[in-house]
Amino acid sequence: MKYSENLSRAFVSSLAIAATAVIPTVATVMSGPAEALQDSPKSVLDEAWQIVYREYVDGSFNRTDWIAVRQSLLSQDYSSPQAAYRELRRALQQLNDPYTRFLDPDQYTELTEQTSGEISGVGMQLRREEGSIVVVETIAGSPAAQADIRSGDRVIMVDGRSTEQLSVESVSQLIRGEQGSQVTITVEREGASETVVLTRAQLEVAAVDYEVRQQGDIRVGYIRLSEFSAHAAEQMQVAIEQLDTQDNVEAFVLDLRNNPGGLLNASIDISRMWLPRGPIVRTVDRDGHDDEISANRTALTDLPLAVLVNGQSASSSEILTGALRDNDRAVVVGSTTFGKALVQSLHGLSDGSGIAVTVAHYYTPNGTDISSKGISPDVHIELTRNQQQELLQNPDLLGTSADPQFVEAVSALEDTILARRQQASPAVTNLQSGSPPQLGRSLVLPNGSSQ
Repeated sequence: MKYSENLSRAFVSSLAIAATAVIPTVATVMSGPAEALQDSPKSVLDEAWQIVYREYVDGSFNRTDWIAVRQSLLSQDYSSPQAAYRELRRALQQLNDPYTRFLDPDQYTELTEQTSGEISGVGMQLRREEGSIVVVETIAGSPAAQADIRSGDRVIMVDGRSTEQLSVESVSQLIRGEQGSQVTITVEREGASETVVLTRAQLEVAAVDYEVRQQGDIRVGYIRLSEFSAHAAEQMQVAIEQLDTQDNVEAFVLDLRNNPGGLLNASIDISRMWLPRGPIVRTVDRDGHDDEISANRTALTDLPLAVLVNGQSASSSEILTGALRDNDRAVVVGSTTFGKALVQSLHGLSDGSGIAVTVAHYYTPNGTDISSKGISPDVHIELTRNQQQELLQNPDLLGTSADPQFVEAVSALEDTILARRQQASPAVTNLQSGSPPQLGRSLVLPNGSSQ
């Protein structure tokens, strides 16, 4: 698992974001008060209102009088942008859609950085553990790694400010900053503290981690995909090709556990790397127009595949999982997924804030609506609380014999792997008394063909 300092997965959790929709939007679609709103917090409110008016998936706005909402937003006076933001959030709540939401400038920057797969920072993933901000992992070659900051170190101060009462998101915001600028971080390890000055760098966040795992006599290509960022597809291609052609694995396990989603296009591109043909997903907008997206004969491998999922596998993870299972390309192992079948469009607003708007509903290739129910795995295996905690605290155990869901995934592939071995073995004739086989005799090979 590799990505930069926290990246606030809460903002992207359960989102399938239309990759082409990250655009500034300032056009006005209605006349009225907005014409005199320049340089006013109301102008941002009207921008956001109009985006929802044009694009929201439900033309009835969940039985909300959206025109009246606009009148209410623009009739009030706001003492600050923050006051306007609060009112806009209250207005959006009337849609009863947690995925259509306003992002202040910091949140919008964080989300766009995350989906871009790049970030300006020092290269640490953080989590809060027993009251402390703890380093989960550092990116190889990053400023943090070069300063010998390690997994398990406690971040106790950032630029002289204690992290004791701060959230992971707040600490992440303190650490990130403009490329080339500096940040002072104090870490504690085994009771001793050390303060280092790090120069922030532009980092490509690794969304894909992969390795060969030996499970019994089976060589497995284990790939963990943490999120569907802009670089996820190219990183996935490298992983598949490396494991398949150079490491000579016999099967793959694709780990989507705790993957909250990300860019819709990334899920489609990655689906096409595994699927030789067949539908991937069907989306339907508010006018009932549907768009079915299919594989295009660009699969990189046909080796047996298992997909690991859990209750935090959401959105784009579910698109990929549904495509692989409905096309009989993979066996799904783990626990039921999150259950979110909506696609959002992400728009930047003129003051640096943004809004995510639900624009479409999606269905798996078999026409299944997974909303609120998720995808049930073919092989259901729940981790105990202790097992979950052990894997969380020791991510190197993921995809090993200490990971019960991984073990079950390999087990589910064994019969297919053995069958492929038999197909690859040359036909052997049991010669008795040294007698040669009779010429012209038909031999039935393991795959049922005859020569």
